[in-house]
Amino acid sequence: MTAFAPLRYGVLGAANIARSFTRGVAGSALASVAAVASRDAGKAAAFAAECGIPRSHGSYAALLADPEIEAVYIPLPNDMHAAHAIRAAEAGKHVLCEKPLAITGVEARAMFAAARAHGVCLAEAYPYMSQPQTLRLRELLAKGVVGRVQSVTAAMGFRIVTPEGAPVVDPANIRLVPERGGGALLDAGTYAMSMVRLMVGERPSRVWATARYTQSGVDQTVAATLVFPGGAMAQMSCSIASASHRFAVVAGEQGVVRTDFSNHAPESGLLSLSVKRGAPLPVPYEREEVPGGDGFRAEAESFARMVREGPEHWNGASEAESIDTVLALQAIAASARSGAWVEVG
Repeated sequence: MTAFAPLRYGVLGAANIARSFTRGVAGSALASVAAVASRDAGKAAAFAAECGIPRSHGSYAALLADPEIEAVYIPLPNDMHAAHAIRAAEAGKHVLCEKPLAITGVEARAMFAAARAHGVCLAEAYPYMSQPQTLRLRELLAKGVVGRVQSVTAAMGFRIVTPEGAPVVDPANIRLVPERGGGALLDAGTYAMSMVRLMVGERPSRVWATARYTQSGVDQTVAATLVFPGGAMAQMSCSIASASHRFAVVAGEQGVVRTDFSNHAPESGLLSLSVKRGAPLPVPYEREEVPGGDGFRAEAESFARMVREGPEHWNGASEAESIDTVLALQAIAASARSGAWVEVG
């Protein structure tokens, strides 16, 4: 039994990820999707009927004016996150916003400032961060199992273009449109960079990056080197022209942890970490298994606990982690364009 009524979410938009979020939350005792909005009323109504959502709205403003809605989930294109998160905060709604939180650091800071000014919660949605796999990683790092972090590697990618940059999906896909915040960096790269930030525990001081671009002009593969004030270094890569992959390694002076930082658990329901406790080469990796589930439900329920019971119940990205990730991504993009080292901040 829960000690509070389920948090009532409204979803801004009827994209595929909104469908996945809604299905993930279905049946939760802590959260529910009570309404969906689209700029096309017919599309919103059809989405609501398909997903079993009680109400639909023909505009985002109408959903924000709905008194039954307590929080909004924002799965809109990247270039729309900041404006709609701020409007939601001004309407007194809590905000769970899809990654990347924003395109620039200025936007990200304005979003958190609006949330504070209107007394609502704002968080960036990373399903993997609410999985027990990542919570265990945080625990291992906090306990000093690897010692002082020296190097980190994180990568993520999937294939929606050919190596020559030609689309293998609908060319109108927003991930292929430059003016909508498309490209590998603000999609797969957001995951990899957020994991780097989590593992190192601080904002990078400078970055260097290189990139290849699609025929439509978005970055299709990016590789970056990051230097941190505390002495750690990291390699981050992302691609929308590769086979699907997702992994991260943190190596410290005393140990190593490897993870695939999954959004969702496989059919077995188990996620795993590989942990090396000790510096010498012969020390073996130990496999740790933890139960997992649907990452959308995990993040929605954790956000509900934060709203109902306090910020200490949120297990996802902190404000500092989200802002640092946005700033790092912004610097990586600038470095890839210029070919020079770029300071982060």
